[in-house]
Amino acid sequence: MSDQMSVTRTVQATPQQLFALLADPARHQEIDGAGMLRGAEGASSISGVGDEFVMNMHNDALGDYRMKNTITAYEQDRKIGWAPALHPIDGYTDKLGDTRAEGHTYTWKLEPEGGGTRVTQIYDWSGVQDDNFRGFFPMLGEAQLGDSIEKAGAAAAS
Repeated sequence: MSDQMSVTRTVQATPQQLFALLADPARHQEIDGAGMLRGAEGASSISGVGDEFVMNMHNDALGDYRMKNTITAYEQDRKIGWAPALHPIDGYTDKLGDTRAEGHTYTWKLEPEGGGTRVTQIYDWSGVQDDNFRGFFPMLGEAQLGDSIEKAGAAAAS
């Protein structure tokens, strides 16, 4: 089994519109295909690799929690990606023990296509080093990734 999944869809928004949406963590809740995002903390626009933002999250297993996302890919209007890690990394030992929840990435590639954009979202967990955490992958399916792309297209175009 592969350690990554990618989904491609064409949406009726420009690469510039999509990139602006993806580079604004405060708007990420609009593109959430999994229903876990609860909003960014003090988010500002992303300007390059190494930038960070913290996202408030919720799921049935952990309840409320936070993820710090570090930008791993940044090409204006073409590509943006981030690597989430539990924040603080050792802040949820009561539920996870010493599991290190880090090592996966989400990358969005944007290619102009007609009047819209061909969007590929790559969900990659090949960098997960903790065997306990690796057992949770994939956490999302192709349908959820596709839903995120569709939501991004609609939100960016509005």
